[in-house]
Amino acid sequence: MSSIEAITLDNPVPFSTTLEVRDACLCLYVQRAARALARRFDNAFRHLGITNGQFSLLMSLNRPHPAPMGPVAQLLAMDRTTLTAALKPLEKKGLLAITPDPNDRRSRLLSLTDEGRAVLAKAVPIWRSEHAALENELPPESPADAMRAGLMALAFGNE
Repeated sequence: MSSIEAITLDNPVPFSTTLEVRDACLCLYVQRAARALARRFDNAFRHLGITNGQFSLLMSLNRPHPAPMGPVAQLLAMDRTTLTAALKPLEKKGLLAITPDPNDRRSRLLSLTDEGRAVLAKAVPIWRSEHAALENELPPESPADAMRAGLMALAFGNE
């Protein structure tokens, strides 16, 4: 039989395969790391009333001019529907504004409000502190820059 065996009711996935996936699956490790990082930054930003995802979204709008939804969705690796859902609570809190694009009334532009900029001004030092602590916790054999480069290659390699 080849190394790729058919999985059937008569030939179920052996437990050794479960252990193999647990120990080797890059996707699983990235998911677990992402959840741990999300919890860490959610806790750090909690007193500001935002989550780590909302911080990233607000930061993506920190630009000199209002941003169209498409490029923001692409930057955050979100589809437009998911981005729209993520924008609503921030708009309700008064942290961002969604306005029609004067050049294309069907499109919307996103911008930070003064309150949104104030929240970011408080969040950035927290992010810097947490990020520095996190990088110091990484084992010396896996420097943050190498990890970042590897993750970027995975994230953007197919674009």
